[in-house]
Amino acid sequence: MFFGETAINLDGKGRMAVPTRYRDDLEAACGNRLVLTYSAFDAGCLWLYPEPEWERVREQVMALSTFNPSHRSLQRRLVGSATQLEPDANGRLLLPQTLRQVTGLEKRVVMMGMGSRFEIWNESVLNQRRAEEERTIAEQASAEMAELVL
Repeated sequence: MFFGETAINLDGKGRMAVPTRYRDDLEAACGNRLVLTYSAFDAGCLWLYPEPEWERVREQVMALSTFNPSHRSLQRRLVGSATQLEPDANGRLLLPQTLRQVTGLEKRVVMMGMGSRFEIWNESVLNQRRAEEERTIAEQASAEMAELVL
């Protein structure tokens, strides 16, 4: 079970160091065999799976009907764009250039443990997303408060 977030710098080659707190767990869970793909829902984000968890997700996604255009799109986004990764001797992952470009991953990224997978975000996009979510929550709370009779 992965949790927590870490801000990380990508080096000039597009490599990021896996935080040391996750390294032993990844070795135990998957022998450091990982799969990186686009997020199914969020622009500016990649999903990183231990290979056994990825295989479970891949099977579910590929079991969807290809007659449904949204299913085909999801299959292309998750499965068609997936790539296998293994950390190098220094615990770094080389993020493919195509995935970095499409998601806008640059110098600063955030790696978040999300249970059975990680999310890798462009730090600016994540901060913007959080600000939008906070505004939405505040607006909803204001609307609910307006309905109260005090």
